[in-house]
Amino acid sequence: MGLIQREIEKAGIATVGVSIVREFTEKVQPPRSIYLKWPFGHPLGEPGNIKQQRAVVLEAFRALYSITTPGEIVDLPFRWRRHDYEGYEEPDALALGRKE
Repeated sequence: MGLIQREIEKAGIATVGVSIVREFTEKVQPPRSIYLKWPFGHPLGEPGNIKQQRAVVLEAFRALYSITTPGEIVDLPFRWRRHDYEGYEEPDALALGRKE
């Protein structure tokens, strides 16, 4: 994915990758990525766990706007099947596009 991300970025479109194998992401060095220590085949979360999947997607959007160093990887704190998403605070959609 990192190689494809770079080509898309050359066209002026920002990208963010979702990684579950940190070592590969570090070697490929895509423009920006989030990392989850989760099992293969489930980069966005458990089937049917809407709160978990929504949190991952929103954190990917947050990373899209907050990562300023090429190749940076943001480690997400979510734990597979042990994280309680009831207390998760979603980012303000309007604030995502603003520079702090």
